[in-house]
Amino acid sequence: MKKYRNISLSMVLLAFLFSGCTSSFDEVNTDPDNATDAPAANILTYCLQYATTSLFDPWCDMNEPSTYAGQLAKIQYIDEAKYVYRPTVVENKWFYLYRTMNNLRTVETKSVTENAPGMYGIAKVFEMQMMQITTDTWRDVPYTDALNIENGVLLSKYDTQENIYPGMLSELKSAADSLIKANGSKVSSLSSGDAIYKGDVTKWLKYCNSLRLRLAMRISGVDAALAKSTVEEILANPTKYPVIDANADNAFYNWPGSKPYLEPWYADEHTSGRDDHGLSDVLVNTLKSLSDPRLSIYAFPAASDGAYRGFTIGAKAQPDLTTISRIGARFRENASGFTPYFRACETFFDIAEASKLGWNTGYSAQAAYEKAVTLSLQENGVGSADITSYLGGSAKYDGSNNQLYLQEWISLFKQGMEAWSLYRRTGVPATNYVAPASSYTGHNVSPLRYPYPATESSLNGANSAASVSQVKDDFWGKQMWWDTRTGVQ
Repeated sequence: MKKYRNISLSMVLLAFLFSGCTSSFDEVNTDPDNATDAPAANILTYCLQYATTSLFDPWCDMNEPSTYAGQLAKIQYIDEAKYVYRPTVVENKWFYLYRTMNNLRTVETKSVTENAPGMYGIAKVFEMQMMQITTDTWRDVPYTDALNIENGVLLSKYDTQENIYPGMLSELKSAADSLIKANGSKVSSLSSGDAIYKGDVTKWLKYCNSLRLRLAMRISGVDAALAKSTVEEILANPTKYPVIDANADNAFYNWPGSKPYLEPWYADEHTSGRDDHGLSDVLVNTLKSLSDPRLSIYAFPAASDGAYRGFTIGAKAQPDLTTISRIGARFRENASGFTPYFRACETFFDIAEASKLGWNTGYSAQAAYEKAVTLSLQENGVGSADITSYLGGSAKYDGSNNQLYLQEWISLFKQGMEAWSLYRRTGVPATNYVAPASSYTGHNVSPLRYPYPATESSLNGANSAASVSQVKDDFWGKQMWWDTRTGVQ
């Protein structure tokens, strides 16, 4: 009997405990130290840091876009530069971009409830920056319903790049307008959350409008009417639509410089002990041919003989490492260095190109070109005497598109995606080439695009199939909408 009483008592206690747990289940299973919500400013900070860390590191920048653009070369573990890619890297980049954009949408939603129009505009600008990188990587991608989970959209349809670019331009114009009050003044500065401009809404407005210029000029060869109207609307009203016109306004993420917040190129070399990258022969030879004063800033001389020497992109074997120029101190030797999203010089290269087309910009093509080159040289610490000498010598304005594009390509160092896109749109520099060790045959230019993540075929096959079918040999196939080069494959 005693045994049965003990069993009965145990059952009563279990029943009591069970009923107690179920009546307060939510309370018991809520971690008081784990927040279930966060202010918009905190999420914005996360988005800026997460995207910059993820998209400008060796995996998503140095190994592939910067080598496809002709600026960097891998000198060890050369696989990526010869197009032997890792599927997880492709999937990760897709994930990084859409995760960031999804979180930015949360910031936009919260900014409305928190009555923070400045926060909304800033989040929208950065969302469009992320979408630009996305479509320029893959071409046709989910856009209009990509971030629509709250309405039950789990498998997003794909939009063509022909529709994405006009959509981005429209959203950026709305973002610019949201940062301006009805009386023409700017909305209030942010109190926190902004790791790029420290809450300066005017600088975000400049970034927004300069990004509009970038997108407009990128499609100038395929939708001249939209590009022209966008450029002229911005430049005709500098009070309402100011642009980044000085290096002090550059859209740079400046790193704190203490672990774990180290500049990604620095962290790769100095915390991982990697020595996988050097300057390409394309970039070094270009700078040497122009006696460009940026050469000693972009690169270290080779240890073996003190000469500046680039390496073959996607070579068949690694070089004697002592013979190759490494990346210069400004770009890789500073833990609290910078990651560039937009430079002032790019604004004026865009203006110069628009002026050459005869559009109303307020500048002659030559004046805008010289301003652009000057800003790039000044950004890199080149003195005024050397700037005057350069613009009067090997960089003297000759009115050609080739010169304009080549100087812009040089200025975009450390912006692998932008340098790659410029090359794909213009074919400059003409000295760029297909990796000699590539296993793919029949191609005469470096990659046109990325392969799609395998998960898009396995999980979203009905929506992705048409776009996936346009890819050939992983990196070629259908060109970007704005890539009007002929005879490339």
